[in-house]
Amino acid sequence: MLWAARIARFLVGGIFIFSGLIKLNDPVGTQIKFEEYFEVFAQDVPLLHNFFMGLVPFTLAMSVLFCAAEIILGVALLVSYKPKVTTWLLFFLIVFFTFLTFYSAYFNRVTDCGCFGDAIKLKPWTSFYKDVALTILILFIIGHRNRIKPRKTGWVVVLTTVLTLGLGIYAIQFLPPLDLLPYAVGKSIPAQMKPSEPLRYTYVMEKNGKTKTFDQYPTDTTYKFKEMALVNENAKPKITDYRVWNDALEGDFTQQTFTGSKLFVIVKSTKDIDSGSIPAIRSLVNDLQGSSVETYILTSVSDDEINAFRTEYQLPVKHYKVDGTVLKTIMRSNPGTWLLKDGTVRGKWHYNTTPNADEVKRLLND
Repeated sequence: MLWAARIARFLVGGIFIFSGLIKLNDPVGTQIKFEEYFEVFAQDVPLLHNFFMGLVPFTLAMSVLFCAAEIILGVALLVSYKPKVTTWLLFFLIVFFTFLTFYSAYFNRVTDCGCFGDAIKLKPWTSFYKDVALTILILFIIGHRNRIKPRKTGWVVVLTTVLTLGLGIYAIQFLPPLDLLPYAVGKSIPAQMKPSEPLRYTYVMEKNGKTKTFDQYPTDTTYKFKEMALVNENAKPKITDYRVWNDALEGDFTQQTFTGSKLFVIVKSTKDIDSGSIPAIRSLVNDLQGSSVETYILTSVSDDEINAFRTEYQLPVKHYKVDGTVLKTIMRSNPGTWLLKDGTVRGKWHYNTTPNADEVKRLLND
């Protein structure tokens, strides 16, 4: 049993560290998940609506703290730092996660829990079963916690705390060090809007009270259709909701974004925008005028709101609409800049690292 407890300890510790690192690499993405959960809870439990909505402004801090806690506790478990306290804290943390994944699966709400960020997508019930398995392993470790010899490894935990919090702050102040999203530098947007191979389906049919599965839809009309299932799930398009339009101008502008060199200023909201970053963006836009690089604003706010924003900050460029969720996926900062050449992402910048015109041109010529 001693070896089983050791294996369980290393397995749990490794999973928590991996999960925490993946999410802490992109704390804004985890923040979005927290916001989704709180908004759902506010709808489903009207009596606590104000309580849950009151938590929304603190979701970014919660994101960093929860992700950091996963890593710190995982490391503490591996290095045998205060094993009794560590195992119980892990238990309470996994109970919280198990509740969230059960709620997602059972009520079909927030169908992507974000357990492993954008690195590994799990279906709701798969996420729940994963958490149940981790809960069992942690309970097994708790049952054998007296066999774990405490070690003087506090310095490792302190160093881990500093590094993890540093990673979270870096990802917020700049962009995720490892961009796992489909709009990352080097990715072709139009290519990801198509299946990687022809989609294949199986068809479940019924005849005389018996069901049969076919690879091709049967020509026998006596069969009654029951359901169809996609066989090659991984072949589905990675991007299905990218659309750019402007009601007041040309209408749909999606395909035009894939031609030539385009620099987009992403404005997800004008209410919480970092106004101190606008001068650098305005300078970039002005310096690119007359070049082969076309500049536009992509936003999800109303026309009146974005027009007032453009006037206030002297940004004389056209604006186009994009769904708010898509903009959150494209850019983790507000504002930010995004560079495309023939539909392929050549650059992506947080407002703290807005490039100059020379850097943009260099990336387009590489």
